[in-house]
Amino acid sequence: MAKRVLFLCTGNSARSQMAEAFLRHYAADEFEAYSAGLEPKGIHPLTVQVMQEVGLDLSDQYPKSVSDYLGHIHFGYVITVCANAEERCPIFPGISQRLHWPLDDPAAFSGTDDARLHKFREVRDQIDDQIRAWLEGQGVRVEPGPSRAEA
Repeated sequence: MAKRVLFLCTGNSARSQMAEAFLRHYAADEFEAYSAGLEPKGIHPLTVQVMQEVGLDLSDQYPKSVSDYLGHIHFGYVITVCANAEERCPIFPGISQRLHWPLDDPAAFSGTDDARLHKFREVRDQIDDQIRAWLEGQGVRVEPGPSRAEA
């Protein structure tokens, strides 16, 4: 049976969605990937764009609330991807491991359109690297990842 992993952030609009997509891409046979937010918002358009650049389609994804899962699904891992989610993460009964991966919120970054796009790509690539390293630490062989677009 695949282990369930929940990626949790504040809005479920960027980081947690990216992490869910990468985990599904690399290890769908080993893990069931989920994502949620403490205060879900719409998925940021740049999240969809930068993930499409590496061949991962998020068009069917939507923001989910942590309350949709709490008490309904047992997770082997809960991984918070922002400080706010780490501080406010509810208690999930029976989780095997809770991890925190501090990642910048690309949606909070202000600047030119090009600078914002660059920030989303940077965070996407950090998440890709983090997922691959975590999987290797779990003993999961990881195939080469999606090709990254040049910024």
